[in-house]
Amino acid sequence: MGITERKEREREEMRRLILEAAQRLFIAHGFDKVSIRTIADEIEYSPATIYLYYKDKNDLLFALHQAGFRAMIEQMQPALASVDDPFERLIAMGTEYIRFAVSNPELFDLMFIMTAPIEALTCRDETWDDGLRAFQLLVDLVQSCIDAGLFKTQDATTAALMIWSAVHGYTALFLRKRLTMFDEANLQQQMNQAFVLFIETIRRGL
Repeated sequence: MGITERKEREREEMRRLILEAAQRLFIAHGFDKVSIRTIADEIEYSPATIYLYYKDKNDLLFALHQAGFRAMIEQMQPALASVDDPFERLIAMGTEYIRFAVSNPELFDLMFIMTAPIEALTCRDETWDDGLRAFQLLVDLVQSCIDAGLFKTQDATTAALMIWSAVHGYTALFLRKRLTMFDEANLQQQMNQAFVLFIETIRRGL
């Protein structure tokens, strides 16, 4: 391994170390109560070291946000690849979305609910590419349903927005402890069933 490759590997390792420490601290103490110095103390480096990789705490949080989207899409891919029917793939995507949120509540909160990652984008005048890529997967899938004659609408983007909003709505309710009136043991199954009922409803009328 050459010097350049070794240095790049060392930089990637440091980024990983910083991100893992930041995620642990954000989850344990909350974003607002964690500083760059706190993260530096966690990895036993100086704050100046972290600033070599991330310009501020929002920038660091956005890197975690990007990693979350990569993880979610990677989780969805096997389920989507194993199903040929576009309508069944739509159900599989929604099911995996719910499963990811339930399994990674803090990460999901960072990806979709906290404003800090989007504020970091605004400061750089950039668009939300991670959200756009994930949403485009849904748009493409809805378009496949339209092409197969399963949906009457010809507006895949609007239909995808409606589907995402519905699924995200009760997923967020779950994460914010607003579904505690239901039996906790069957709650995830109930959420999945609600999703399937929703899809069946729009299949008949969309």
